[in-house]
Amino acid sequence: MNITKLIFLQECMPDWRRLVSKCLLLLVCLLMFSIKPAFAGINDDLYDGNMFVVYAGNGSLVPPRQTLAQTLAEHKPAFLAFYVDDSSDCKKYAIVISRVQEFYGRVAEIIPIDVDTIPVKAKYDPTEPGYYYSGGVPQVVVFNQSGKVLLNKKGQVPFEEIDDKFREVFDLLPRSESVELKRRSFNEFSSELAK
Repeated sequence: MNITKLIFLQECMPDWRRLVSKCLLLLVCLLMFSIKPAFAGINDDLYDGNMFVVYAGNGSLVPPRQTLAQTLAEHKPAFLAFYVDDSSDCKKYAIVISRVQEFYGRVAEIIPIDVDTIPVKAKYDPTEPGYYYSGGVPQVVVFNQSGKVLLNKKGQVPFEEIDDKFREVFDLLPRSESVELKRRSFNEFSSELAK
């Protein structure tokens, strides 16, 4: 091979590699800037993470502490909440489920059920969540200590309606005759500590 041709190829080779690397870098940059980020919010049906963490600030609900079968076997009141993480109705309702846990979480079992995790079967036992699921979300089911269903309703059931059923379960005064339940502030000032 001619020496002048070798010198020419050696001089051109680095330019060719630089050109290819610049083109690849440009292509990668174009792809990065053309990919749109996922913008999900409370008013759309897009998945943006666990709805209890994102919209209710309560990651302690998922996974539940006990199954429905364990809760019914212990004769403990239960609250089933059927949901999906990518439903705007469920996202808006997450705060109500969290509020139920706030007031009744120590005396009743709060069991959120992602309907996507319910196994598809021809028939369910009464100890399985699929037995009570009616095909829509959100849906709530309230059980008393003996496992009797006191409330089974689809849609955004108001906290007050759920509270009324739990007041029956625990033999509490009706809301009209009792002191209004109030949320405690996490930054509540205690005058006893200041003394």
